[in-house]
Amino acid sequence: MGRERGRVRLQDVAEHAGVSMKTVSNVVRDAPHVSERMRLRVQRSIDELGYRPNMMGRRLATGRTGLVALAFADIGIPYFAELSRVVSRVALRHGYRVLIEETDATLDGERALLASSESGLVDGMLFQPSVMTSTEIARHRAELPLVLLGETAAPLTMDRVMIDNVAAARDVTRHVLAEGRRRVGFVGHERAGLSETSRQRIAGYQQALEEAGLTPDPALLVATDEISAAGAVRAVGAALASGLDVDALVCRDDLAAMGTLRALQEHGVRVPQQVAVTGWDDVRLAAVTFPSLTSVAPDLEALAERALTLLLERVGGFDGTGRHETVPYRVVVRESAP
Repeated sequence: MGRERGRVRLQDVAEHAGVSMKTVSNVVRDAPHVSERMRLRVQRSIDELGYRPNMMGRRLATGRTGLVALAFADIGIPYFAELSRVVSRVALRHGYRVLIEETDATLDGERALLASSESGLVDGMLFQPSVMTSTEIARHRAELPLVLLGETAAPLTMDRVMIDNVAAARDVTRHVLAEGRRRVGFVGHERAGLSETSRQRIAGYQQALEEAGLTPDPALLVATDEISAAGAVRAVGAALASGLDVDALVCRDDLAAMGTLRALQEHGVRVPQQVAVTGWDDVRLAAVTFPSLTSVAPDLEALAERALTLLLERVGGFDGTGRHETVPYRVVVRESAP
């Protein structure tokens, strides 16, 4: 009878991989002198046997736990679910596993995250803030290596990785303008106050309109009560019922775009014949909506790789000023805005 998964020992991994226990230990500790071929061989055995290193023992031996945290608003948002999947996969290549933390996009939730005692459990954190200011973030958790993700302004002392939201919004708006659309609206102008994400994406949208010689019209900004597909259904439906006249709608995210597709269908508006629709994030569902969704696709692999590299440099002792970097994106063209 096989050994229970929870009781796999270092020795079992060594025997399975045909290497010494010291080699397995070096891989688990992410020792720099282990060849990539040997690392992959041992990692395969670790994965197949379900070996889990003792975190306390590893921390005592190396000063590290082999865990990093990934913190964001809500894993129920498809973008964050897909980001988690990619970050977890990239982290494994670096010899790390990922602990997921949610903040509910509240100031209390984000403050509690940064004030918690989990610096003893993880070696560092990737954090996508929603509401905390850069000044407040800079005051917290100096002892825990931290890399920020996303559009929120970052302290000069911290690393941040993002895509250029203004440029991406400009590009996707240019795409619909190039197809002859002239009354282009924007869905996702939050009624309770603009997030930094919306602020940057509206700025890029406006730039593209002005480049095309069009005057941005505030009446074409569709305000939503919440960042969700259901919120977009309500907001776009109400706008259409009130006489909204557009031939394209640029949406702040794929959830807003999916809700927009539903609202247009309910009002008998054909997509893309009468109104083109674009989304943002290119989540996997975007390819199977009807019609399929044209969307801005951040390079999540590049974002995860760069963010983890910066974080592990901090874990390793780098103490320089913050590196603020951008990674690529592209506009994936599908049926909703061909």
